[in-house]
Amino acid sequence: MEDTHWGKFERFLEKKLEEEHIPGLSIGISQMGKPIFQKGFGYRDYKAKLPVTPETIFGIASVTKSITAVAILELEDRKLLSVHDSIVKHLPELKMNGVKEIEQIKIHHLLSHTTGIPPMERKEEFIRFEEHMAYFAETVIEPLGKPGEYFSYCNDTFLLLGAIIERVTGQSFETYMTERFLHPLGMNRSTFRLEELAEMENVSVPYEYHNKTNTFQETAWPKLGNYKTGGGIRSNVQDLLKYGQYLLGDKTVLNRLADPVYKVGRNTYYGYALNVIPNHFENCTLISHGGGQPGVSSFFGVVPEKNLIAVVLTNVGGIPAGEIWLAAVNAALGIPYNYKRETEPFYDISTETSKGLMGTYQSLEGDRVRFFVEKDTMFMEENEEKKELRASAKDRLVIQNTDRAFQFYLNDDQKTWGVFNGSRMLRKVGE
Repeated sequence: MEDTHWGKFERFLEKKLEEEHIPGLSIGISQMGKPIFQKGFGYRDYKAKLPVTPETIFGIASVTKSITAVAILELEDRKLLSVHDSIVKHLPELKMNGVKEIEQIKIHHLLSHTTGIPPMERKEEFIRFEEHMAYFAETVIEPLGKPGEYFSYCNDTFLLLGAIIERVTGQSFETYMTERFLHPLGMNRSTFRLEELAEMENVSVPYEYHNKTNTFQETAWPKLGNYKTGGGIRSNVQDLLKYGQYLLGDKTVLNRLADPVYKVGRNTYYGYALNVIPNHFENCTLISHGGGQPGVSSFFGVVPEKNLIAVVLTNVGGIPAGEIWLAAVNAALGIPYNYKRETEPFYDISTETSKGLMGTYQSLEGDRVRFFVEKDTMFMEENEEKKELRASAKDRLVIQNTDRAFQFYLNDDQKTWGVFNGSRMLRKVGE
């Protein structure tokens, strides 16, 4: 493509940094194994004005999950486990308080977030998987449904994959993942360990942006504890492009990861630690995953039909890295940056129906959303931000001018009991 094409894309990214309040961003795009765009924008250290480069290390958060999933599939190939194994085959002492038939939960359900276990209160102080298993035994769990019935992100069940990897391999999770995957793939500036990170050069400083003061506040790297299984890698776009090339080079593994398990959006499916959007443009499939932590917003994915890989890493939490990633993919495909194959339709919802959806919904993990009507207009409020809503179906509301949707769930009495918010199921707790 012509330089002017990528010059326009650079200006788009610079505008995004300003609009979304992003201190630093690194982006990498490769096709057919060759980089076609790699550049850093803004600052890895905002105070010292140290620039971002493609080598700058950021947190990647839940982009880690698919690498853990690859490790599970590789252990299956070595006949050391099966994704259809009950989790108690490998963790026989595991008990879940409130889950009557735990043996029905398979490794498959851990990988696809379809265990039926809702989001739980985070316990980052737990550094041994045995501590987390005791937590499951002591905490009363109210399942969403049977395994496979619902999709809901649950970091606490995903981390059990780390415990299974340790049991099967006899190595610590971090050691096994580093020696078996990160180093062989040449991801030499990627690490699970904060101690190693402290010794590395060109590492980003994590920030949170505060709307009220219009300032960036430095935040500490989260220690994560057992959540490292699904969010503990710190990396850079160059290393993640190598990981993407590994996936594109082994279509058998990629196809197993991206085999749709559950429909999570109007045209989006979830497989094993990856989202799948078929037929994005000219039969292209988007296979991707994002991540978010304090001081981290990340997105990674591949387009197998075009041998295309794109990575977006930033050093601030809560920004739409996925939108920037999609713009990067669209730029590489030569189509408008904001192109989406499908958008949410408009639906004329009745006052009575909309009233039934209103209320406060939350999870034990900390997510809380309130839906309410004000002067005949529907709104949602989350993290002290209020946004106007419209309906796209009788049980589906959408934020105006975006495609962010909220899918509501009703019981047998046609009363709402839950809402699917992004990737998590939240229960109704008040009118």
